[in-house]
Order: sequence, then structure tokens, then C-alpha cells
Amino acid sequence: MAFLLHMLHLYGGREPMDDTTRRRSPHQATTSPEVAIYHPIHKGERPFVVAQLGQSLDGRIATPSGESKYINGPHALDHLHALRADVDAVVVGVGTVVADDPLLTVRRVAGRSPARVIIDPSGRADPAARCFAPDGARRLVLRRTGVAAPVAEGVEVVAMEGAGAFEPAAMLDALAARGLTRILVEGGAHTLSAFLEAGCLDALHVFVSPVILGAGRIGLTRKACDTLADALRPAARAHVFPDGDVLFACDLARAGEAQADDAQSRNSQSNPARTRRLRAAG
Repeated sequence: MAFLLHMLHLYGGREPMDDTTRRRSPHQATTSPEVAIYHPIHKGERPFVVAQLGQSLDGRIATPSGESKYINGPHALDHLHALRADVDAVVVGVGTVVADDPLLTVRRVAGRSPARVIIDPSGRADPAARCFAPDGARRLVLRRTGVAAPVAEGVEVVAMEGAGAFEPAAMLDALAARGLTRILVEGGAHTLSAFLEAGCLDALHVFVSPVILGAGRIGLTRKACDTLADALRPAARAHVFPDGDVLFACDLARAGEAQADDAQSRNSQSNPARTRRLRAAG
């Protein structure tokens, strides 16, 4: 959990924010050179994947009309940009590009902008979208083999083929083959949920803002649990920011291991021979 604790101490004693623009006033860096949130648990060649999600108290990431700026406050934005500065690549689905036209750059903290990766199987993204602007960062598009839609100059097209080409594990393999092994999955809800369901997230950072929307888009979904014992219960650290937002920094890598251990324990306890031994002992 050392990597989580680094992030929880980034924002103490900061300048006040301009909540109208959600920009620091005046702008100042929020990270320090010693911040390296991934290294303590990065496992060899396998990519390390973190996701950030911002939502309301009732679990909404946008109103029914799609408005989402800004459910969370300025500290959540600072944190997101700090994550961007510490990864090799930020990944979003094409729906996020079409709906929000994000820059996906590092602006609110000190640090470089990561590679920008767009999951766009059918070539829907506009080549003029802001995430494709030539600013020195790598830009990649994951699309099906044979899709001939135009791309902006300098954008790397990663042709994905096969029935499982856009499974999260396959996409991570494609990125790792191109030297991108520390990944931030930023959106949208479908993409985040797919990585969660596939067990491809090592960490999940959820910002909860003290606002209730009553209706709107849900941020995360996964297969329903028949019992609470089947629920995913990651180890988590909570931090309350001055604007009321609460960060839950969740360790999903350890949660998956713990869930597997629990399942094995339940299976062994259901074994009739073991049950007889326990009864005899007790």
C-alpha cells in the first residue's frame, strides 16, 4: 500500500482553488520528484494498471443529459493529473473522445504528458480531436484490422485482430509490446467496467463528491453478486480533501488474491471429509 500513501500526502497546505474554473489560483505544481506511486508493486514485465473515477454520493458520473463537469472538485483534478504524470499511457474509449473531447495532458501538476491511447475499434474518432494534437507525446489508436478511417498525422495505428482483440488483457499486451507498461484507464464507464470485470486493474482511485444527482450515468458495473461473500472488497485508504471530496484508493491486486483465497477456503470447508473431521474434532 506504499504507493497509495504517497498520493494521499500530495495536497497538504496548498493554495486556494478557483472553483469556477477548477484551476489552481495561482497555478502551482502539486507533485514532488520523490513521488513514484507504482514502483513498489510493479511486477516485472506485466503492465501495472490504475483507474480513476469521479462520482457523486449516489454513484453517478454524469447527469441524465450527460453533464459531468464538474461533479468533483479541484483536488480530484489535481490527483488525476498527478496520475497522468506518473504513467506511460492514459487510455480512454472512443465514446469519451466523442462526448468530451478531452486533452488528456498534464497541466495542473509538474510532469510530462503520457502517451494517449484511444480504443476506437471502428474508426469513429475525429482526427481533429484535441487528444490527437501534436504536442510531443505519443498518440495511439487501437482499431480493428482493415478499418480505413483517417487519422491525424503522426498517430500510431495499432491493428487489433481476432475475436478477443479488444479484451482488456489483449489491449494491455499490445501496449506492453510498445513499451507502455504503466497504464492509467481514465474512461469512460464502459471501458473502466470492462477492465474491472476482466480483473485487469491493480488499483482503483474513486473520488466521491458530496453531491446527490438522483439519476444519471453509473460509473462502474460488474457481474451481480449472489451473496455478499462474492463481493469484491479491496483494501482501501480513505482521504478527505478540503473541498469535501473523499478519495478511496483501492488495492485491487490484493483484493483479487484475497478473493481467490476465500473461495479456496470455502471449497475446502464444503468438502464432506473435512466437515466430518471438524465435527469429530469439535
